[in-house]
Amino acid sequence: MKQKTRGRIVVVGAGIVGASLAYHLSGKGAQVTLIEDGEIASGVTGRSFAWINTTHTGADPIAQLRGMAIEAYRRLETELPDLQIRWTGALSYSESAEYPASATLLSSAEVLAREPNLKNLPPCALFRADEGALDAVQATHALIAGARALGAQLLTQTRVTAIKTCNADVTGVETTAGTFDADLVVLAAGTGTRQLTRMLNASLPIEASPAIFIRYKTQQGLVKGIISSPGMEIRQSADGTLLAAEDYWGETPGNSPRDIARQTAETIRKELHGVVSIAPQTVAVGLRPMPADGLPVVGYLPGVGGVYVCAMHPGVTLAAIVGRLASEELLDHQSSAALESCRPERFFSELR
Repeated sequence: MKQKTRGRIVVVGAGIVGASLAYHLSGKGAQVTLIEDGEIASGVTGRSFAWINTTHTGADPIAQLRGMAIEAYRRLETELPDLQIRWTGALSYSESAEYPASATLLSSAEVLAREPNLKNLPPCALFRADEGALDAVQATHALIAGARALGAQLLTQTRVTAIKTCNADVTGVETTAGTFDADLVVLAAGTGTRQLTRMLNASLPIEASPAIFIRYKTQQGLVKGIISSPGMEIRQSADGTLLAAEDYWGETPGNSPRDIARQTAETIRKELHGVVSIAPQTVAVGLRPMPADGLPVVGYLPGVGGVYVCAMHPGVTLAAIVGRLASEELLDHQSSAALESCRPERFFSELR
């Protein structure tokens, strides 16, 4: 279906992906309304480890997209001074680690020089100097502030109840705060995207993939960068809070998020020198939007004109580059080869 030029754009979802879209679209002159059924970054964005991790083991259909992610964040830093990214580098080690050319293989002594509090040093480790992390909530607020400075409108606590169409073309959205006319609707609502596409009889197979995010109060200066080892995935924020990410194993005895938080704290004690005390501040389960084939979904929704979808994991890593490429596609009509494997059409075999 041929897509028209779009001026009035409704973006649904004020997580980091929706915020990036709102900022980039506003920067190109679009009249943007950003609608969120909760508060800014109240979904998985606020429960994210927020590692800008661009490496993927094995075959990777979105390798080009990942490869553009860091440069996109570097560019955003020059435009938004309030966007605070800590480019600390990332240290990874496991028995099955692969060593891509983009990373440096460090010896045990070099690992110790980078992370002097590690107790059980690996014989070698992979170091990616260009990777970093951010406070995903703060970054989302910075992107939305940038979008609003460019004229975007924000509505929180506002639920979309219907997507209006006429002659198979979008005309706007109905919400709990009223009707908003639109030439284009962009769905960036994380796990809520599936329900929104159901309104158009084009449900996308996007499931909720849970993961545990933990904040610990502990001593400052324990960790310099990001550490991903067989026993823990941790980093330390500028204020000293130690952040950890863990797999979710359900709510069975011994495997609840609180149990996992206690077990992870013990692992950190065993793995790091200088841990005098460590106590969980928050333990949260984030529901990551996971398409059925694991690849992002970015592009026009088949069957209706003017509905564009952006749903993905890892959302934090890809938010900056997807926001830029999608805005170029929607407003400049510049289709990106890096997004070709992400198109929604792959889930609608009858349209192939």
